[in-house]
Amino acid sequence: MPRLLFALISLLILMSCNPRLSNGLRKKDLTKDVEMITDKGIMIIRLSDSTPLHRDNFLKLVKEGYYDSLLFHRVINHFMIQGGDPNSKHAGPEVLLGEGGPPYTIPAEFRISLFHHKGVIAAAREGDQTNPQKASSGSQFYIVQGRVFTDAGLDSVETFRLNGRKIPDAQRQVYKTIGGSPHLDQNYTVFGEVIKGLNVIDSIAAMPVSKPYNRPVKDIRIMKVKLVRRSK
Repeated sequence: MPRLLFALISLLILMSCNPRLSNGLRKKDLTKDVEMITDKGIMIIRLSDSTPLHRDNFLKLVKEGYYDSLLFHRVINHFMIQGGDPNSKHAGPEVLLGEGGPPYTIPAEFRISLFHHKGVIAAAREGDQTNPQKASSGSQFYIVQGRVFTDAGLDSVETFRLNGRKIPDAQRQVYKTIGGSPHLDQNYTVFGEVIKGLNVIDSIAAMPVSKPYNRPVKDIRIMKVKLVRRSK
């Protein structure tokens, strides 16, 4: 069999085993993790199948190289680190960031099982006054660092930040051990979590920032984001 024909047949067999989906992704993309390489270290992110709209959008942008060379443009210690603004790629030191992104939003996908413990990745969005549906930014995300809470602290969050909504007991235990930002629950879509590299979050969150916009004084760059084989 001619070498070229053999190669073509092999390619067709490979593609039939990994078909292209309607959104441009391949079926096997949905089973991969995301490797985010920053100048402070590497994080491995596992996306949630419970939030397919956010999962697929993030995977698509990763495959396009959308996040490569962007900055973590907003950092608040003991809270979160935020990135995904395409305007940050070539931004000078005095440029205000946080307004960039694709010309679309993503419908909210709130899930009781997905909450803001340390290490989760969630979608940034416009505020409630201009965005009552709580739709997510097409590209901007944040990764939670948060802090460890006491029962009294969680009681206060329930009363004053969650309008009386109770935090499930299992989630309270997580907030009392590894910590997080419970006041964001059911208001911003969580769509995955860092499964390796939690120390990188701490390193980025500890960097000095300029006020009032909390942009790191020294740029912290996402050098490369890519899909990688999921480890067991």
